Amino acid sequence: MGKNILMISGEASGDLHGSSLIRALKRLAPSVSIKGMGGEKMMGEGLTGIDSTRLSVVGIVEVFSKFAGIIKAFSRLKRLLNDEKFDCVVLIDYPDFNLRFAAEAKKKGVPVVYYISPQVWAWRKKRIYRIARLVDRMLVVFPFEEPIYREAGVQVEYIGHPLTTEAVCAVTKEEARQELGVAPDKTTVAILPGSRTEEIKRHIRPMLDAVALVSERLGGGKSVEALLPASSGIEDGFLGELLKGSRVTVKVVRKKTYTALRASDAAVVSSGTATLETALIGTPMVIAYILSPISYFLARMLVGVKFIGLPNIVAGRSVVPELIQKDATAENIARELLDILKNPSRRKAILQGYEEIKRGLSAGAPPDSTNGPDGGSAPERAARAVYRLIEAKGVAAD
Repeated sequence: MGKNILMISGEASGDLHGSSLIRALKRLAPSVSIKGMGGEKMMGEGLTGIDSTRLSVVGIVEVFSKFAGIIKAFSRLKRLLNDEKFDCVVLIDYPDFNLRFAAEAKKKGVPVVYYISPQVWAWRKKRIYRIARLVDRMLVVFPFEEPIYREAGVQVEYIGHPLTTEAVCAVTKEEARQELGVAPDKTTVAILPGSRTEEIKRHIRPMLDAVALVSERLGGGKSVEALLPASSGIEDGFLGELLKGSRVTVKVVRKKTYTALRASDAAVVSSGTATLETALIGTPMVIAYILSPISYFLARMLVGVKFIGLPNIVAGRSVVPELIQKDATAENIARELLDILKNPSRRKAILQGYEEIKRGLSAGAPPDSTNGPDGGSAPERAARAVYRLIEAKGVAAD
């Protein structure tokens, strides 16, 4: 009989990682059934259940705007857990929601795998003891996470980061520009304001204004075009309203984020998984991030890391500039973009930092698929870990 897995993701990045995990699970056992909550990518791979697209939120205060929908989704998933027999629950990031659900799975005696760790090393560090009580196996993607969990008594496996094999673009810069209809000699800046509507509203205006300033100041008669990769959950009408009055030409790109990054000379990216994707594609970037004033005030009291951008966190130093809150102005973003575009040594230093980040993400990772049964990509290693736990729990139950 095929395995029945309940999988939960609530963010765009989790949807990406969840979709690759579902593919890996199905390669190992084609008859597996995946139910739960996820976005377009996970549902495209066969997950059935709740669409998480409209539940995604960032910020401590902002969550209240989605609270009713979040509670409704939790209740539906809890009923699903009670009504069906599941071999395993797989939780992907989304910690406040997922740790509560882990407690429900624990009550039912269903083993819990957590894939993509909550950032306990950055803030709310005491959550790690709750994780130790509720999670049967933690699968971490950064090498520095493994000893943190192991010391807290959590059963943990470092599997490498899935983006090292997912964030790839097979085409050259020239081919990417041709595919997107960008002139070969056009200066192009990718803007990635976020995957949630609240993020996009806060970030898109300073990003667009920054690109306009770059276009005015670049010199040589060059105009600058902005490429705006947009997820399918972001409607054209919503973007159209935000783009009204833009002083720069904007090309909206659907389902080709990596192609847009490859085609671009530089990028301005809001914090999150997209910053790591941009680094792995190899586009020099500026990180710009704005929260609501109250969320930012609370975050400053709770967050205990020097950097907010994942590339800088992985490198342990400033590889790319970070402009946070009041510093994330069009003027400041434009200044950093111009330096990247006009200063070859600055670009070289960033690209060298990217290589350092790639090495950091693979440090201590299991061998590749040519070196034995424990190799393969991070999703493949995660899938095997899920099935090993299911088998171990099944044997113990017998």
